[in-house]
Amino acid sequence: MLQDTQTIRYYQRLSDGLVELWNRGYRFDDLRLFLDGYLSALRHSNALETFQIHRLEEEVTRFLYDRSNFDNTETQRDFR
Repeated sequence: MLQDTQTIRYYQRLSDGLVELWNRGYRFDDLRLFLDGYLSALRHSNALETFQIHRLEEEVTRFLYDRSNFDNTETQRDFR
């Protein structure tokens, strides 16, 4: 469980970004590339401690592999 407020903010940004990309038509490989690039940028910017980035990566990867996070939640219109 993430406890640092800055790490939680990055988690929220990442998870929101992953869902948005999924809804725009990108697929799993693209999402993984996005995640890898984002984490790499965090490592190079020294925005978080190494252990925080590692924990963030674990949590976001868990989010990414949970298919229920990417279910199409849009309601269908009734065309009567």
